[in-house]
Amino acid sequence: HVIPALMYKMHVAKQNNDPFVPIWGSGAPTREFLFVDDLADAIHFSLMNIEAKDVYSCGISHLNVGTGIEVSISELAYTIKEVVGFNGELKFDSSKPDGMPKRLLDVSRIHNFGWKHTTPLDVGMKLTYGWFVKNIEDLRI
Repeated sequence: HVIPALMYKMHVAKQNNDPFVPIWGSGAPTREFLFVDDLADAIHFSLMNIEAKDVYSCGISHLNVGTGIEVSISELAYTIKEVVGFNGELKFDSSKPDGMPKRLLDVSRIHNFGWKHTTPLDVGMKLTYGWFVKNIEDLRI
């Protein structure tokens, strides 16, 4: 939910020529973000290349899908700011909660089977924002 929330806030702030966008928390917590096309690719890769017996024989029952890369909320916010073209300031409000300090998947299992994400964060954000701008009139915000 953090990506659409920040993207929308910065899009509106850009349209209104606001001097800043407030962001809850310090910006220090980290998260992992995966572009939806990479998820679809991981599912396709798994269906075409991984036998269930190969997973179960490792003593596991699932494969995590992700990038394995931590991104701070601050880094994410500045990436979105650049993609949206918002020229104001980002004001982190550390009087508001940060949430969990870290959310990162262990993706070593699927990497060991040969799959890795291909969409960098900035590219995924550009594609997502392009879709958002094209579809904003149809969204019920």
